[in-house]
Amino acid sequence: MAKTKRAKPGTSVKKLKQLDGARRRAAGDEVDLDHPRAWVEFPDPTDPEQVYRCDLTWLTSRWHCVFGQGCQGIQVGRASDGCCTLGAHFSDEDDERRVGEHMARLTPETWQFHAEGTSADGWVEEEDGERRTRRLDGACVFLNRPGFAGGEGCALHTLALREGREPLETKPDVCWQLPVRRTYDWVDRPDGEQVLVVSIGEYDRRGWGPGGHDLHWWCTGAPAAHGAAEPVYVTYRPELTEMMGKEAYGVLASLCETRLAALTATGSGRRPLLPLLPLLAPHPADPAP
Repeated sequence: MAKTKRAKPGTSVKKLKQLDGARRRAAGDEVDLDHPRAWVEFPDPTDPEQVYRCDLTWLTSRWHCVFGQGCQGIQVGRASDGCCTLGAHFSDEDDERRVGEHMARLTPETWQFHAEGTSADGWVEEEDGERRTRRLDGACVFLNRPGFAGGEGCALHTLALREGREPLETKPDVCWQLPVRRTYDWVDRPDGEQVLVVSIGEYDRRGWGPGGHDLHWWCTGAPAAHGAAEPVYVTYRPELTEMMGKEAYGVLASLCETRLAALTATGSGRRPLLPLLPLLAPHPADPAP
């Protein structure tokens, strides 16, 4: 998964959070990491030993990617990188192999650093025993920079769009999953049985580890990135379906729809609908209703 540098020795993460959080809140760039959230749990329709735990506050929020349209980037002075300043860590060998197969179809016209990526140094590098996409000139080797004739942005992403594919097919796992975070936790139940709880939620600063507090800017808590016409569970349907399966996504979508359909009527059905009820635990970065 993507990583950032850790906090400097002797500097607590809590202190970093307090100082940087205060700056961001004062500027109105980001909301607090901690705020009320509405979670829902339901059994996996296809696996009796698995339960999904989903953050409805995030999944019904109006977040959308603002790359090239107001994104401030995760590193100072590199807004055009978005979150591609760091190389993408591969989740496993299959992830790396899959990306390599799609990389082979890129050309100098579609990939700015085609010559460098196909050279002896390649498109992969290793650090502390972990493999990731190579960084070149301060960002991921697949990131086409502003002014490139083939188009700005991830070359693997644009490859998918050009071929009529979903970008999740061509990009590293961590890239297409962001900013949705999936975690796993085996839970012991009182009767001695175990169940695997799969959590689907917001990939906020904490998802990056301690170094997440050092990011210059992060979009999930930024009001500037919360103005989409449709909620995350709709815009990220392909990604969520890939992460959860078609049946589980169907259950999630129904629960999200129920959450947003906050209209009530009298039992007789003869009186008009009452006004829209306040949404429980809305995302604070969303625009006011």
